[in-house]
Formats: sequence, structure tokens, C-alpha cells
Amino acid sequence: MHGIKVICQNRKARHDYFILDEYEAGIVLLGTEVKSLRLGRANLKDSYAKVRGAEVFLYNMHIAAYPFAAYGNHDPLRPRKLLLHKQEIKRLVGKVTEKGQALIPLQIYFKEGKAKVTLALAKGKRKHDKRDTIRKREEKRELDRARRTSGSKSLRPGECQERFDNLMNVGYFYI
Repeated sequence: MHGIKVICQNRKARHDYFILDEYEAGIVLLGTEVKSLRLGRANLKDSYAKVRGAEVFLYNMHIAAYPFAAYGNHDPLRPRKLLLHKQEIKRLVGKVTEKGQALIPLQIYFKEGKAKVTLALAKGKRKHDKRDTIRKREEKRELDRARRTSGSKSLRPGECQERFDNLMNVGYFYI
């Protein structure tokens, strides 16, 4: 009956990287870390995963100290072991050794009471790739705006098609 409760997301990852593949992994956590996660006190900014030996670890993931712990609180930035099958780890080792690919966490969530992380095999975007993504998003918004307004009575027949043709003639529109 337990669903998925998203704790935090790494929104910047989709802006900075091309997401090639996604994996779901469990996280080895201490008690105070789980309690702090349930309060939603985590941050994935600048975090990454690395394969060490036959294990995968998550670095720079910040889980705030649990405020109600009297003693034995955890280190907020400690490396955390991820739980993956051996075949998945072997596949990741082969792919991560390729130039420019990294393991980036996309989100942390609770699934049926267990803490999970979505790992992405990602390739870094260059500056011009980011500009292309922004430009395409803006063009899509413009098209959607033109389609929305075409349903109103204020436009004359064919005006929506004219707007679409004008956008297509700019020369840098890709579908």
C-alpha cells in the first residue's frame, strides 16, 4: 500500500547532462539519516557516484543532521554505499570508463518504505548543447502559444499556419 514519496530531485542534472540510461539503487543509511530523509532534508546538488572495486558509492550527497538526535548523529557528506546487482555494476564499469560519462543521482525517494536513488548514466553537455536545448524549448513554447491562440475567434483563418510557417523559415527550427 506504500507508494513512492519523492524526497529531493537533482533538477540541474537534466540541464547539465544528456541522460543516457537510468538505474534504481538502494542506499545504505544510518538511522538518523533515514529519519532526516523522512523530514525531506536532503540535497543532491554536485553529487555523483563512483565505482570502487565491485561496489558503487554516492559522494557529496548532503543529508542534514537529524535535529532530534541526542547523540550519534551522522556526518552530512559521508560517502554512501549503493545497492545494485553485480551484473548492473559490471555494466556500469564498462560504460563509465568511456570518456565523458558519469553516474549522476537524479532523485531520492522512498519506495515501499525503502530509501532508493535513481542513478543516471550521463554525458556532459557543452555550452552550445545547453543553448540548443534552451532554444528548442523556447520554440516549442512559441508553437504551443500559437496553437492555443488559434482556437480563439480573434485569429483570421490560416493565421496559425502563417505563424508556424514563419517559425519554420527562421532556419534553426528542428522537429
